[in-house]
Amino acid sequence: MTRTIVQYQVRPDRADENQRLIEAVFAELASLAPGGVRYAAYRLEDGVTFVHVVDEDDGVLATLHAFAAFRAGFAERTVSGPTSHTATLV
Repeated sequence: MTRTIVQYQVRPDRADENQRLIEAVFAELASLAPGGVRYAAYRLEDGVTFVHVVDEDDGVLATLHAFAAFRAGFAERTVSGPTSHTATLV
């Protein structure tokens, strides 16, 4: 299973919108209940930095309609990042 950690900052006036788009991804994942994917997203205390942790083997996340909506306009919402790292569980 591949674990990817992604971090980025959004424009302050777009942070709530970004969170709603992420919540829609969680809702679609819950309705489909696909196996082989674990996903968590965090909004840090500054209110504009987001961190996503994704564990998956088969790319399920990229097939979701809500994820496509999240990706649309991503560059316009962000001010820095994304930085992406593959991580190994210790």
